[in-house]
Amino acid sequence: MNRTALAAGPETVSRALTHHRRDVRGTVFTAALFACLIVAMAILATLLYTVISGSLPAWRDRSVTTFITSQMSADPHEAGIWQAFYGSLTLMVFTAVIAFPLGISAAIYLEEYAPDTRLTRFINANIRNLAGVPSIVYGLLGLAIFVKLLGGITGPEVEGRSVIAAGLTLGLLTLPIVIITTAESLRAVPNALREAAYGVGSTQWQVIRHHILPVGAPGIFTGTILSLGRAFGEAAPLLLVGGITTFFSVGDASFVETLQGRFSAMPVLVFSWSRLPQDEFRALTAALILVMLIVLLLINGTGIYLRNRFEKGT
Repeated sequence: MNRTALAAGPETVSRALTHHRRDVRGTVFTAALFACLIVAMAILATLLYTVISGSLPAWRDRSVTTFITSQMSADPHEAGIWQAFYGSLTLMVFTAVIAFPLGISAAIYLEEYAPDTRLTRFINANIRNLAGVPSIVYGLLGLAIFVKLLGGITGPEVEGRSVIAAGLTLGLLTLPIVIITTAESLRAVPNALREAAYGVGSTQWQVIRHHILPVGAPGIFTGTILSLGRAFGEAAPLLLVGGITTFFSVGDASFVETLQGRFSAMPVLVFSWSRLPQDEFRALTAALILVMLIVLLLINGTGIYLRNRFEKGT
């Protein structure tokens, strides 16, 4: 192959290496992928158009701030989402506190400390299976354990249907995903890095702390935050463990009493408003979905920002 072909570009080099034969299968596969992309973007554009156009009547007599800060009400002209918005944020913080430390620690043990035995492979296989279990199953699990069995602890005044029960349920829902994404990030770290660290006398924990975790941090943060985004949009588990859609007030309750009290969340409110016959509530439902999409976009953007920051740092 002459220098002219090399200087012409990768396409010329590819044709020269294949003796100018056209890759028909590769062209068809590329076209199929592009068609799938077009279909996916068309579906997304249709959904966004439907939600945005459906929410326009809700924005005519109120602002976004008023819609978010207003209390829930049976009157569609006064109804807002503040309690559901605050409840969703509280649940996300509670879920992160439960799932992230446990999931990352479990992944570190399984990847770096646990021997490759039948028991370890069995545990890994079950974790991957749990990640695909429908969310309604986790709702039933939370109802049986955190509401019925441990109701005296999670919410004695509300029969266990509390923020704690909902947060623990979402934590269990998110935990397998956090373990899998963290384990994949740790597995992607080259073994040469481990061997080099051991070669200069580092202990196993020093290797993990100073070398493996910093290199795997972009994937870990991205996976954990995306799993939090999935938990943010779940409605079925919250309906089973006590999510409500009517007005409620915590009054002068303490922090612990608030966690043991009633709660609402935006996915639960979407489920409730979408079933009401009034056209005004349909517009409010579309507006609430739009707010949820913006929050999810912020969550995903945070994951991308952290990934890029840690990639630059390493």
